[in-house]
Amino acid sequence: MTTQKLPDHLHQDTLAVRTGIERSQYGENSEALYLTSSFIQPDAETARKRFANEEDGYTYTRMGNPTVTGMEQRLAALEGTDAAIATSSGMAAIFLLGMGTLKTGDHVVCSQSVFGSTLRLFAGEFGKFGVSTTFVSQTDIAQWKAAIQPNTKLLFAETPTNPLTDICDIAALASVAHESGVLLAVDNCFCTPVLQRPVALGADFVIHSGTKFLDGQGRVMAGAICCSHQYANETFGSVHRTVGMVLSPFNAWVVTKGMETLSIRMKAQSDNALALATWLQTCPEVARVYYPGLASHPQHDLAMRQQSGLGGAVVSFDVPSTDAAQARRRAFHVIDRTQVCSITSNLGDTKTTITHPSTTSHGRLTEDQRQAAGIGQGLIRMAVGLENIEDIKTDLMRGLHNVGALQ
Repeated sequence: MTTQKLPDHLHQDTLAVRTGIERSQYGENSEALYLTSSFIQPDAETARKRFANEEDGYTYTRMGNPTVTGMEQRLAALEGTDAAIATSSGMAAIFLLGMGTLKTGDHVVCSQSVFGSTLRLFAGEFGKFGVSTTFVSQTDIAQWKAAIQPNTKLLFAETPTNPLTDICDIAALASVAHESGVLLAVDNCFCTPVLQRPVALGADFVIHSGTKFLDGQGRVMAGAICCSHQYANETFGSVHRTVGMVLSPFNAWVVTKGMETLSIRMKAQSDNALALATWLQTCPEVARVYYPGLASHPQHDLAMRQQSGLGGAVVSFDVPSTDAAQARRRAFHVIDRTQVCSITSNLGDTKTTITHPSTTSHGRLTEDQRQAAGIGQGLIRMAVGLENIEDIKTDLMRGLHNVGALQ
């Protein structure tokens, strides 16, 4: 199936609603959901040609599905890339990235502040197959440059990072990478293309966990790599189909519909997050707030340039403490006394979520890895939703108001 014909130079909000495959003979207005594992061929010769990639056409959903194609086309249009490949999760997208671009003996430079599972994937799983990784400071371009070796093939960054919202300069990293003949991948999960378009800043690949803001309501697992047609077809396509890390049609359909409201959700949730972060800064019960939209954030100016003037929807903060054990008790106290926020490690939902990164999203890291990433026992991460922000403040105060008295 081909993309619906649309006028040139449409705005991003229009592309988020209108980009997709051609309508079927029934003329549906909402995108069709093709729940089928296989597709009937008109004759044996056509089947042969399609399985041999000599003719376009769907054969088996592991090889391609119209609903998944529509989701890929919509996300690519928003990111400004030629193509996208949908995967079963965000981590599957990163795994596909590595399987397509790396081989035994290759080297990766990665931020030490990326998501915990991403750290484990590069340090552990890829390491089993002879791919080495050097982890560097998220914000120190000199460290990235110094870490590049003759066998370096990939730089991998996540900006903002999870959970401390550190920002890297994508354009500067792209220059460092391309001067050395290295590829740059950027995880754009926190910002989405509404706030940030890494390819426009020089990145080669954009990684997404569609589970988060693209879906927006915590319903399905999904992921994607946004890239050129050449990389999609020649580098990732065969691995994607052979290994079977494909996105189900139903999940693709949910994410496709989620993207229709992505812009208004991201802007509203960013506004709520800024209001919450600003308030948290005034609370004596809070030791430090991490949010790119605050002037106190170390990379605030860069974030405002790179993220379309918005800070995103994720806010983290430290509770004051004298040692790690006390910090954990106090963080748990604050989290457990919430009655509105959802205690879950997922993010990007319309419902505000709250979690303790050190024991959840980053719980399987070593203490040294957590310390290198700056993740202490007193850190709490919130992904701010669409509730009235005064209700969220009140909810937090249930635990914050006397947290300092907890030994």
